[in-house]
Order: sequence, then structure tokens, then C-alpha cells
Amino acid sequence: MNEQVPVTDWATTVTSVRDAGFRYFDWLDCVDEIGRSNEFRLVLQVLNRETGETRRLETRADRDDPQVPTLSGIFAGAGWAEREIHDLFGVDFLGGDGTPLLLPRRYGGHPLRKDEVLGARAAIAWPGSKEPGETGAAAGRRRMAPPGVPDPDIWGNRDPAADPADPADIVQSARGGRVRRRR
Repeated sequence: MNEQVPVTDWATTVTSVRDAGFRYFDWLDCVDEIGRSNEFRLVLQVLNRETGETRRLETRADRDDPQVPTLSGIFAGAGWAEREIHDLFGVDFLGGDGTPLLLPRRYGGHPLRKDEVLGARAAIAWPGSKEPGETGAAAGRRRMAPPGVPDPDIWGNRDPAADPADPADIVQSARGGRVRRRR
């Protein structure tokens, strides 16, 4: 079971867990909770190598302004995971290294956020070829929307003067598998 830690107590709780013998940083990751709550859930796993016990701690950061204290001063290996989470989810780690790890600065998005539109999936025919040598979708196959591509009525050819789409609507429309009607 994961121990829930308020974001304000994140660094101090992790420090006390480390001082209690859990000195091995195993991993740190992030989950986008959109559709359930307006938060990102960060999960840390540490290990006590003498006893073989593991502990999982988790905290939640507000989706609109995700700021979490850095753990890089507590576990040096956390710095890489924090940089990756920042690139992929947009979570800011206060006091940490903000240098991009995976994505160029010009990318401008966070591809693992559930409200991020995956442009490559929208541009490539789906579900693809059945046989070697086929190009595009096979004749007679239903056009299916790939997972991660929102309905064009929600995202895409929208009126530029319209308000941005609600993230919950984008997530609901990006589930994939539905038949895309030809217009």
C-alpha cells in the first residue's frame, strides 16, 4: 500500500524515510489523474537493502500549477527522474535541475499528459496496412480512431475564436476505437 504524503511535506517525509534505513532510490514516476481528479500523482519507491523491504510514497500535485519539492538533494538519482517527469508531464520540481532531458525546449508540450494531442497519430493512417505492400488503410475496413487522437469536433478544425476545449472533453473523445465517419 502506498503512503499518502501532502505535497508540502514531501521532501521532509522522504528524508525521514531515508534516515530510517531506506537509502536505495528505486524509482520515481508520475500518473496523470485527469478524469478522476485535477492532479498528477507522483509515486516514489525506495528500498532498505539490509532488510529487503520496500516503501512506496505518493503525493499529488495540482494539475494547473504542478509544483513539487525536489528530491535530488536526498537521492541523487531522483534528479534524472524529475527531469524526465518535467519533460513528459510538465511537473516543476522546486530547487531541482530544470534542464530538459528528453525533449528539445522548442517542443513546447508534454506528451504524456492525457490532454496532450498526439499529432503523429492524427497524421498517420490508422489502423494501417494488413498485408506487406499495402499503403494506408485497407479497402473496405472501417476507419477507426487511434487511441490518443481526440474527435475533430473537440480538437482540430475548431473556430479560433472559440474557447479552448475542456481537458475532460478531450480525454473522453480520445479513447480511440470509435468509428470515424467520413464527411
